[in-house]
Amino acid sequence: MPRAVTLIRSASLSDVAEYAYAATAPAEARLIFLAGACPLNADGSTAAVGDVAGQAAKAVENLRTALADAGADLEDVISTRVLVASDRQPDLVAAWEVVRDAFGDHDVPSTLMGVTVLGYDHQLVEIEAVAAVLDS
Repeated sequence: MPRAVTLIRSASLSDVAEYAYAATAPAEARLIFLAGACPLNADGSTAAVGDVAGQAAKAVENLRTALADAGADLEDVISTRVLVASDRQPDLVAAWEVVRDAFGDHDVPSTLMGVTVLGYDHQLVEIEAVAAVLDS
């Protein structure tokens, strides 16, 4: 099945970034705006308390579920925003490495940022995403 998302890399910008700098989708694509994927277990408790990488992995798992319920998967994602409740760069990097590895070659444009606090008790990571799909 053809994909709606086209990743755009820029030869004019640094190649140090581990993601595409832009992405497009055709006008006929259905856009899916996902709420922030949180590291919550089915019972509503926060997974992997105190573990940034563990919470990032659970958030990716929950993102995959939300995408599937909307008729999409990670390869349909057009952009992400990864929020980490920390002022420590190594924490941001730990979360990013999990997200980057989950997306593999589909290195969508992404923003990674440290924030003061997130919404759930003990929550350290949240992943926002937008996806685009071509319905048949």
